[in-house]
Amino acid sequence: MSPFLATLDVSLNASLGYGTILHYFLSLLVCFHLLLRPRDARVSLLWIFFTTAFPIVGPLAYVLFGINTVPHKGWQKQYSDSTFQKRQRLNVRSTHPLAEMSSRKNALRVMPSDAAWAPLNRILDRLSVNHPLLGDNDVQLLESAELAMEEMFLAIRNARQHIHLATYIFNDDAVGLRLMNLLAERAASGVQVRVLYDAFGSAGASLRLFFWHRRHVPNLQLIGFSQANMLKRKFQLNLRNHRKILVVDGSLAFTGGVNFHDVYLPRNGRPGILDYHFRIRGPIVLELQYTFLRDWYYMTDDPPEKLLAARFFPPPTQAGDSAVRLQNSGPTRDEAGAALNTFFGAVNLAKRQILIVTPYFVPPEPLILALRQAAFRGVDVKVLVPSVNNHPTLQLASHALYATLLTSGVRIFERDPPFMHAKAFLVDDAAAVIGSANVDSRSLFLNYETNLVVFDTAFSARLKGVILDDLSHAREITYAEWRRRPRIRQFAENFFNLFHPIA
Repeated sequence: MSPFLATLDVSLNASLGYGTILHYFLSLLVCFHLLLRPRDARVSLLWIFFTTAFPIVGPLAYVLFGINTVPHKGWQKQYSDSTFQKRQRLNVRSTHPLAEMSSRKNALRVMPSDAAWAPLNRILDRLSVNHPLLGDNDVQLLESAELAMEEMFLAIRNARQHIHLATYIFNDDAVGLRLMNLLAERAASGVQVRVLYDAFGSAGASLRLFFWHRRHVPNLQLIGFSQANMLKRKFQLNLRNHRKILVVDGSLAFTGGVNFHDVYLPRNGRPGILDYHFRIRGPIVLELQYTFLRDWYYMTDDPPEKLLAARFFPPPTQAGDSAVRLQNSGPTRDEAGAALNTFFGAVNLAKRQILIVTPYFVPPEPLILALRQAAFRGVDVKVLVPSVNNHPTLQLASHALYATLLTSGVRIFERDPPFMHAKAFLVDDAAAVIGSANVDSRSLFLNYETNLVVFDTAFSARLKGVILDDLSHAREITYAEWRRRPRIRQFAENFFNLFHPIA
């Protein structure tokens, strides 16, 4: 045998060691798991490529980020939600005070005042079975994030019984410290305070022991939402609670896009981040209350009887003229794809205009097709996104989709700085979707989100006014200009667009 062949033989034998065998074994396990749980073929192929190309790291990333369903064993969100719901149904069928609350809610069920939107409400009947369309609500748009925080601080300061706060980011900066001190002060006065922060979004504060140092404050409970807990056999880092809900005394609520950190404040003569947030009164407040308590039950396993107490569900009062429907979405069986299906249904029902405001615009293929078809029908479709994004790779992935939309007549606008974190979906000046969900794969498939669908022309007019003002500070992207961007830019966009389904 020649020296070359001998060397090749030794190299091949040496390469087929335990590491190679382990790599092939883990890659086959990932493939097997993907075949057991079918999903979008593009996503599956990306994970197969990633786990094959990157030994050990690839399979580990799949375990932590790729398994986008709630584990079947251990402490499941779906099981927790179902258990909590069954207890609630049992209570409303008995002499429990919730029975009276349920009868009042049924009396407040309404249909959209504009019959053209009855089909969308029927779609929502299937997507959000437990949350009917309720009348007599007041929904106010707080036109700046700074104002929204001040309104929430005021509501917390005036709380008399309980404060329930769910947020994605609770930072340990000036805003976070002010909020924490205010919550501790109200707790010391006897108000029951529950805070549910996302363990990933608030990781910085958590690592700096911001919450741990306050764990013994009476009446103040601080819980991090996470589905990564080795002791409970939960390994999913990718599922996050992105809801923003504040409920005070069961009668006043806030929701939208605002988190609690300093980026919303002016700094060095420059304005803070732009966002939309909403103050809510009326029966829909109790729906937000139920959503918070359901998530709290999942993370704490407090007895349902304690969380479904009458003091948390006071009789709703007539607060306004808005018909509002709550919609939760997330990677559980009952709520999977709810936000995407709502957006899809609203786009298909649009006859005149669609206004979309989102910081992260990477819609899945069905929604892209729906937007293109709406533009083909003559609907005025406008998408407003920030010109400078806090996630540059996601913005590149978004840019890869522009040409397809622009050539079909969809109009895309990029707002001048500061960064815009706002979310809104307004159709025909009559139906609005507001809340925490963005138009990207993470929000639509992975995160736990809460939106409100509002049927009210007066509210829609106010929201449209704010959107049009933001559009006046934006530059429209034209296809003639877009197609002239550098080739290297197009390469980067298409590269990052490949990975947005698993990001």
